[in-house]
Parts: sequence; C-alpha cells; structure tokens
Amino acid sequence: MIVEKIMKSEVYTLSPNNTVEEALRLMEEKRIRHLPILNEQNNVVGIVSDRDLRSIVPSAIRENVSKEEREKPLSVLMNKEVVTGHPLDFVEDISGIFYEYKIGCLPIVQQEKLVGIVTKTDVLRTFVQLAGANQPSSQIEIKVKNIAGKLSDVTAVFRNRNVNILSVLVYPDDNELYKILVFRIGTMNPTTIIQDLKKEGYDVLWPNILGKEL
Repeated sequence: MIVEKIMKSEVYTLSPNNTVEEALRLMEEKRIRHLPILNEQNNVVGIVSDRDLRSIVPSAIRENVSKEEREKPLSVLMNKEVVTGHPLDFVEDISGIFYEYKIGCLPIVQQEKLVGIVTKTDVLRTFVQLAGANQPSSQIEIKVKNIAGKLSDVTAVFRNRNVNILSVLVYPDDNELYKILVFRIGTMNPTTIIQDLKKEGYDVLWPNILGKEL
C-alpha cells in the first residue's frame, strides 16, 4: 500500500513567524499534536510538536506564563531537520523511517510542496487493517522449508476447506533452512484446518497449546 492511500490531505500548518500561543490554540482547536511549519513558498522548513510547546508553556500553569514566552516565534523552537516522505512511498518503507528516527509524524512532500501528513497512529492502524487483526479471525503459524512454492502448497490446504485467508506474513526462522508462515483466516474455529495441515506434515507452531495435538 502506498502512502497516498493513508495520508491526511488536509494539513494544518503555520509559519515560522507565528507564535507559541497561536500554535497551542490551533492544536487544541483541531486536536492535533504536530504542525508542519511552511515558508512563503509553501516549503516545509520545520515542524513543531505539542511536546515542544509544552516545554515552554506547560498546560498546568499556562495562565501564569509570561507574555514574552507566549509570543515567542515558532522559528526559535521548531525542529528544522525535518524528515519527509513522498505520496508514492510504500507504507512498509515509511514505517522504518518512524522507527529509525523515533518521530511521531511524517510530512508528505511532492515537488517540494506539502501535500499531506502521516502520523504514527495512521501507520499502526494501517498495519492492523492489512493484517486483518480488526476482523473476527484466527491466527495460524506454520514452520515450512525455505524453498520455492511452499506458500502455494500450504494455501492449497486452506482452499480445499474453503477457508478465506485475510493476510499472510512470512518471516525467517532461526534456522535459515526454514521460514515461518503466519496466516490470519476468516474463522473463529481453526481446529479442522489445523488437523488438515498436520495430516499434510506441516509443523503448526500456533495454536498448539503446550505442544498438545488439536
């Protein structure tokens, strides 16, 4: 899935000359936690988070903060090293950016202009949907040999039972000769399909409570 499918196109922004008070007011009104800062050419030159603002104007003592502090321009506290993405980036790739840079949001830029924004929550929600974890389902983990065609062989067992596969994840085993297939299937009772998989000789890792046969 590409970023364009999940980004918010309506982005609230301010300029470097706007004040801390204006940023706080906008965040509270729109219930947002990040504000891209744009110059006169609509280029992203910084970003401000609610945490940045609270370091200057703590909410608990906001009324007692001096006018000078409230009217500080955003240029003095905004993060100028802004990491950005592109609408055609893959969601899987930008998730790595969130992890590497420990950021809460990613401005999306096309031809040097801001076109959207993606938050860490947007990415998490997307992965939940891609994995099918938001639907009534069961998860099955199977250890198979790391050879071409194994995924097709295993899915044939599901097809024979007319079981709908909601998602498939593949990750390496500790032994490079094997890999782990993680299926999320559209049934709340996977007992029959697990029995079929075991009859075909597949090593079902989960569910297999305490190693007992299902």
